[in-house]
Amino acid sequence: MRDKADKSAAPERRSVRAADIASYVLIAGAVVLGWQIVIQPLIQRAPVEAAIRLAPGSPLALRRAAESELAAGRNENAAALGRDALGRSPFDVRALRVVGLTEARAGRLDQADDLLTLAGNWSLRDDPAHAWLVEHRLRQGDYVSAFAHADTLVRRRQDIQPEVFSLFTLAGVQDPQRSLPVTADLLAANPPWRAAYLASLDEKPEDLQVQMNLAALLQESRAPLSNAELHRLYQVLVRKGLFDAIRTLRVRLNRPAAGSAVTNGDFADTAAPEPFQWRLVQNAGVTAEIAIDDLGPANPALRVEYDGYSTARIADQLTFLPPGPHQFIIEVKTEDGDPATRLAWTLTCAPGGRAIASVPAGDANATRNAWATVSARIVVPGDCPAQWLRLETQAHDRRSPTVAWFDRIRISPEG
Repeated sequence: MRDKADKSAAPERRSVRAADIASYVLIAGAVVLGWQIVIQPLIQRAPVEAAIRLAPGSPLALRRAAESELAAGRNENAAALGRDALGRSPFDVRALRVVGLTEARAGRLDQADDLLTLAGNWSLRDDPAHAWLVEHRLRQGDYVSAFAHADTLVRRRQDIQPEVFSLFTLAGVQDPQRSLPVTADLLAANPPWRAAYLASLDEKPEDLQVQMNLAALLQESRAPLSNAELHRLYQVLVRKGLFDAIRTLRVRLNRPAAGSAVTNGDFADTAAPEPFQWRLVQNAGVTAEIAIDDLGPANPALRVEYDGYSTARIADQLTFLPPGPHQFIIEVKTEDGDPATRLAWTLTCAPGGRAIASVPAGDANATRNAWATVSARIVVPGDCPAQWLRLETQAHDRRSPTVAWFDRIRISPEG
């Protein structure tokens, strides 16, 4: 009977011992896992020497040590530590970048290019790899690849925009034939830095030339300059008095179409950019708006209300009339008052502001609330490359309300 009892107890004792062993293994595993959880922040944040002592086999600690050695100029140590980190974690981008930079410092540029290209492809966020590739590809004359990596950098880092923008612009000044088409292709993708880069080209003459060339290239792309972007460029050129540049750019872009001396003379085209588009000025005593003519429901026109006392420029646009005699024609409808004595269409030279014509903005004999044609002969002198066409008030010493409509404004060479 005792033999049978001993035999039945043996499996039970073996089962208990197996359960104890499994329990010990699980406890030990939990301890190891807990230790790993505890030391990971230390490996990431502790000084490099402490991280290495805590976890000498950790890929993270080895990579941090490699980066530290590289920063200190100890190239061989950095290379050894970086390769050790890669051996333990083959897809560590930063370790790969460290090894690539050590190859570059050792003069093995082809190997460095291969390694850093791989690092850049693995991570768009590895700035040092992309920065090295920008410089290296520029030395090779490869604008496409260099600027693609620069684009990757500047999309993420606003703080380095000035340096990258200077790179684009310098290449555009020194090697426009090869570099500007590449820059235009990047801008045509509407990157988040497009507006900032175009705005950075507003000061120096050579930068403005780069911007004008880019505008011409973008005009043939899927994303030409918007009206707002083109308006801003035109306004910069106006502010600097570069009217010949404005004329050249308008002809290159055909925006607005250069075939008409007056842009949007029928007040129906809102797409043209300023300063060629009508700029309406609201002032005390003056209200100007483009409204639908009550006599022609499909016909927009310029409606002006003027108190007869205030002084103001009501509407203006830039024109490029060739020297010689021209015929100025406009249609006017008088709703109230006398626009012939209270308003005038003027032409002044740009730059300089010399007045060359003033045409009464109405016909005193015209029937009220009916359209009438007013015409005049104007002569543009030879030293007047551009002109401002303006509707201006003719203030008197007492108020005399005037309401008038204007439409179908045109200027054409005489004969």
